[in-house]
Amino acid sequence: MIITSLDNNKIKKYLKLKTKKYRDQERLFLIEGEHLVKEALKSNKLIDLLVLEGVEVTIDFPYTYITSEIIKKLSSLESLPKMIGVVKYIDSKDIESDKVLILDNIQDPGNLGTIIRSSLAFNVKDIILSLDCVDIYNEKVIRSTQGMLFKVNIIKSDLKKIILELKEKDYVILGTNVREGIDVREINPSKFALIMGNEGQGVRPEVSMLCDKNLYIKMNKKVESLNVGVATSILLYELNR
Repeated sequence: MIITSLDNNKIKKYLKLKTKKYRDQERLFLIEGEHLVKEALKSNKLIDLLVLEGVEVTIDFPYTYITSEIIKKLSSLESLPKMIGVVKYIDSKDIESDKVLILDNIQDPGNLGTIIRSSLAFNVKDIILSLDCVDIYNEKVIRSTQGMLFKVNIIKSDLKKIILELKEKDYVILGTNVREGIDVREINPSKFALIMGNEGQGVRPEVSMLCDKNLYIKMNKKVESLNVGVATSILLYELNR
């Protein structure tokens, strides 16, 4: 079967998934490319698969061919993907690990995607986002995670509330402070929650005041600061040693 019309009811529905409002309403989102489709399938989240006409499919999942005109409308990429998947939202779970990452108002989709990949690389599977963080189902976030979005537990929550809950469970709450922090290489907490803040303003004062300790990354003094994605990756690497 091949769908050739943009007026097809299924296609019209999926085009709406490019807006956050409709994604949240339907609890569905789009992914592009074979790698992401395979990751979604392994996570049992894939519900529909659309493939560019003429492309040979090696994935064991029912699919429908669509024209290049349709895939161009559905895609956010400059070069057309071979396939687009329709995927269910990923449900949050309770925090079960001793390593937690907390993100306060991260706005850049590429940064969030990088941070999600780095978190998993350094064995942090629980990530808490403030309510005003960028949407995790933004196409740039999804692309930047390279499929790792399906392998971590992401919770959106009021940060002050969840930090107080973590304190009651004996997590050490770690922030960052270049002037008053501890060199990250000198600390080795067994149970921690690391807070990273907004690209421009950092962690909000009302959140920062809940930290038990602050860390810093020792680096060349000619460099004032690092991109939040880079800084998070370094800190998680050191805390994982």
